[in-house]
Amino acid sequence: MHHFMDRTTCGLSTTLWTARFCGQAPHIWTTRLWPDPSAGTGHCGQKSSLADLDMNNISHWADGMAMLDHLPSNPLQEPARLAWSAMLNRYSHFQIATWGSLLVHEVAYFTICLPGFLAQFIPALRKYKIQSSKTETWQGQWHCLQLLLFSHFFVQLPMIACTYHGAELLGLNYSWETMPNWWVLLAQCAGCAVVEDTWHYFLHRLLHHPRLYRHVHKIHHHYTAPFGLQAEYAHPVETITLGFGFFLGLLLFASHMALLWAWVLCRLVETIDVHSGYDWPWNPLHLLPGYAGSRYHDFHHENFVGNYSSTFIWWDWLFGTDGAYREKQKLIQKGMNKKCK
Repeated sequence: MHHFMDRTTCGLSTTLWTARFCGQAPHIWTTRLWPDPSAGTGHCGQKSSLADLDMNNISHWADGMAMLDHLPSNPLQEPARLAWSAMLNRYSHFQIATWGSLLVHEVAYFTICLPGFLAQFIPALRKYKIQSSKTETWQGQWHCLQLLLFSHFFVQLPMIACTYHGAELLGLNYSWETMPNWWVLLAQCAGCAVVEDTWHYFLHRLLHHPRLYRHVHKIHHHYTAPFGLQAEYAHPVETITLGFGFFLGLLLFASHMALLWAWVLCRLVETIDVHSGYDWPWNPLHLLPGYAGSRYHDFHHENFVGNYSSTFIWWDWLFGTDGAYREKQKLIQKGMNKKCK
């Protein structure tokens, strides 16, 4: 978790912090942190032993951790708790995991797509469109919506229904009391993103094999200038195989149903952003280390090659499959430098 600090005093603080992070009360036995009773030195160069770790030390660190309780409470926490409890009282686990997940997916998908959809009607935002010379027709967008809805209800819904049985096998919790803190969910979503990105890179690259591309992946590349609604526009085989990567991280990290919904939101934000066709300068996702972004993935749709990763750039960098993109960026930068002279 942290670098390995002093074995006594600093180790105790780490243990108590960990206990609070996991929602557990610190116990006396947590003070047994391999002290050196003979000649070890503790914090600030003082000799330390097991006897030094008395109740005063424990009380000191516990008081420090208790200061977090005096921070302002989240005003949305109580309404959220009541809503979650009402949901558990009214619906079965199958209904929550299946129909609840479908509702979360549909509402989130079309809500996140809305800004990009509205941007096409605002001339002032045109300068942020990556392929500014290409605009998708109403007919093209309607065609995309039709296949998208078919995929959501006849391909993805059965996959979501299977999620319930997987959750039961894994013993996922549903109760409010066992729900992880938001920062734990965020860390778990980050882990899911790394796992999904790895799966996506290698399978996506495989889908560009001529035999597979012609029959499967070509549908997703129907639109050479992507837009947000098109993010999940794909052949059913691609939806199932690439979608398997979404669930791999859940198998590793999930302990509560809340992670499924949190990961759905995070994944939709990412995939709709990279397919939006717009490079927003204020996009907070650009702050993520190694984040690919819309301009990176837009190049893939425009040129049908390279930049196979979904979220991050490191697999493309490691295997050199982003070379064409880097060369293009160098030429663009060189042209900008000439204009500035």
